[in-house]
Amino acid sequence: MTFELAAFLRTTLPLDLGRLAAMDSGRYHSIWLPDHLVSFWPDAIWTPEFTDLAEVSHSPHRHLDAFAIAGSVASLTERAAIATSVVDTVRRHPVMLAQSAVTLSHLSGGRFILGLGSGERENTVPYGFDFAHAVDRFEEALQVIRLLWATDGPVDFDGAHFRLHEARLDAELHDGCPPPIWIGANGPRMLAIAGRHADGWWPTGSDGPEEYAAKLALVRRAAEQAGRDPLAIAPAKMIVCLLGEADEIAEMLERPLVKSLVLQLTAESLRVRGHQHPMGERWRGIQDIQPDRLPRERLLQLFVEVDGEAILSVVPHGTPKEVARDIAAFHEAGLQVASVLDYSGMAGQAFAARSADKVRETEDEVMRLIGERG
Repeated sequence: MTFELAAFLRTTLPLDLGRLAAMDSGRYHSIWLPDHLVSFWPDAIWTPEFTDLAEVSHSPHRHLDAFAIAGSVASLTERAAIATSVVDTVRRHPVMLAQSAVTLSHLSGGRFILGLGSGERENTVPYGFDFAHAVDRFEEALQVIRLLWATDGPVDFDGAHFRLHEARLDAELHDGCPPPIWIGANGPRMLAIAGRHADGWWPTGSDGPEEYAAKLALVRRAAEQAGRDPLAIAPAKMIVCLLGEADEIAEMLERPLVKSLVLQLTAESLRVRGHQHPMGERWRGIQDIQPDRLPRERLLQLFVEVDGEAILSVVPHGTPKEVARDIAAFHEAGLQVASVLDYSGMAGQAFAARSADKVRETEDEVMRLIGERG
């Protein structure tokens, strides 16, 4: 079973494209570009009182458009695939997604991957987008995108969320091939949609290797039921981790922005590991975060309630060698493309300065481990 690394390129200001040459050196399968209007970190704690990162950037929400950056990345690279991580189908109409993906496929010489998801509350609700029925909207959007790519001339579509009448997208596909679609899916309905439609599966969240394997089995079962080759769907994952020695990890867990990582974890993921989520038993993690709705007082209470051991029970942590072993376990569970995202940089500037070197050491070690086993 193959295994490849993916690189993560932040799309916030200040934008740093200086690492693209290293990302395009052949080391990485792909370069992943997040697409957000708002970050996950609450506004109330992005202040010098809580983090020295606020001295470097006045806001954690200085996001640029992922599609525009993808075009720039395409012009500055030659080898690695370029992927949105991920674009939602609430803020962007499927017709425009279809056109943008074809455009980026041509600009990149066929290297663009359209990473899609059903959306998150923080990036939709504050802007007046309708977040209701997001999963239904998502599958319908996929149908529209595929229809436009596959049809010569005008098309009609009459759905619950999207309607097309004599609509056309006459720009031909690069080399006659549609851009691959990788789907960010975690829940049962989204996993089934990924099996029916995806070229790659790209989950977020806090699953361990066993949970990852179980969900991958659901994706592949849905693919078989749809008459697709289940092994043609590339299993991927962003590995959010905390890299450091034991004393460093302990120090990180005292920092507010690292404690707030619990907001990105689901109540279910903590429950199955014997912990209670401080946001309640129905908390859905990333899907429920609204950074502007968490006041300082509630966050201070959260920091008292959060159990560092609960975070560590979910998030791979330790030295690069230790985390590499965790990633290798994901590979044994079916993972083929992995991006290592070290969260220790959120502990402050000193940790952030060492993060890139620790990530590279982790990547080197996991490739060594998998090579030995393989």
